[in-house]
Amino acid sequence: MKILHTSDLHIGKRVKEFSMLDEQRFILNQILTTAEAEQPDAIILAGDIYDKSVPSAEAVSLFDDFLVSLARLGKSIFIISGNHDSPERISFASRIMQASKIYLSPVYDGTIRPVILPDGESEVAFYLLPFIKPSVVLHYADEGTDIKTYDDAMRYVVSKMDIDKSRRNILIAHQYVTGAERSESEDMVIGGLDNVDASVFAPFDYVALGHLHRPQYCGRETIRYSGSPLKYSFSEVFDKKSVTIIEINAGQAPVVTEHALTPLHEWYALRGTYDELTARDYYDGKGYQDAYVSITLTDEDDIPDGMRKLRTIYHRLMELSYDNKRTRAGMTNIGKPMNVNELNPIELFGELFEKQNAQPLTDRQRQYVNSLIDQVFNNN
Repeated sequence: MKILHTSDLHIGKRVKEFSMLDEQRFILNQILTTAEAEQPDAIILAGDIYDKSVPSAEAVSLFDDFLVSLARLGKSIFIISGNHDSPERISFASRIMQASKIYLSPVYDGTIRPVILPDGESEVAFYLLPFIKPSVVLHYADEGTDIKTYDDAMRYVVSKMDIDKSRRNILIAHQYVTGAERSESEDMVIGGLDNVDASVFAPFDYVALGHLHRPQYCGRETIRYSGSPLKYSFSEVFDKKSVTIIEINAGQAPVVTEHALTPLHEWYALRGTYDELTARDYYDGKGYQDAYVSITLTDEDDIPDGMRKLRTIYHRLMELSYDNKRTRAGMTNIGKPMNVNELNPIELFGELFEKQNAQPLTDRQRQYVNSLIDQVFNNN
């Protein structure tokens, strides 16, 4: 059996003030083309279909178009809700959908019933587990069960699945597995309380994970995050996005490969002085002008209206920051508290300026501030 595994579409997402809908439409068409070429028996969408629990009309319309196109391939499609989704909305009309071989994760009610697909003389069982929290699992657990952590919750859920070892068993889940590498675009729980240990997945032949945006294995090659098909933060600049293709045949170890995806617009993190980054030979023909860009300027002085000026060249500039003496100093130059009763106004301002900029006032700046102070006092 061949399976296509992807996740974390986050349809409707905005990064900074930029809508990702055009990017998502482009990449969903690529996923559809990949599915047409690979002809998998099953397609897995492992959670975070939408970016919000109440998605916009445009987001719903885009996913509807994508799902209709996938369904026309005649393959079995498995979809679970992630932490960004509403389980109730994702599971809506699930019984009608099954007529089109589209299987949606139900709202968790204490039981997970597998979908069984024939594969030659054997069977493959797909367990669709929506994103779960300990409190939700505890609500449906047997009386006296102690569930405090996400790992406790997952172990309890798996223990109730009644897994038939004579089949090949695939779990579709949307959780954080201990040790997996996060990126900045994912939700995080303080202190790692959302950790689930990979050992809980021992009964399964393959675990199709969503939640983390970087494609990676967890513990073994058959526990895998497909990663998001698009970049959603600059911590993902060097990530290579893909969908995962799994060949899982009876009596053989699963074979996992990646099928690369190419975005409509790339992402770059650029660094240098304002003059360097605005020189034509720096950006011309490099693809930076139409890409999503984060710029770190190393000028000691801020560039007035820098974001607007740089966007005349870098049209999708998302972030502008500085790395210089002032920003590196940060809070390290706080020093001793100022005694405001012993300092005159220009000295007070000079202390503040030096702490914020990691350098003292120049003579010209001091003269200018003195003239402003004189005006204030003279007007009073």
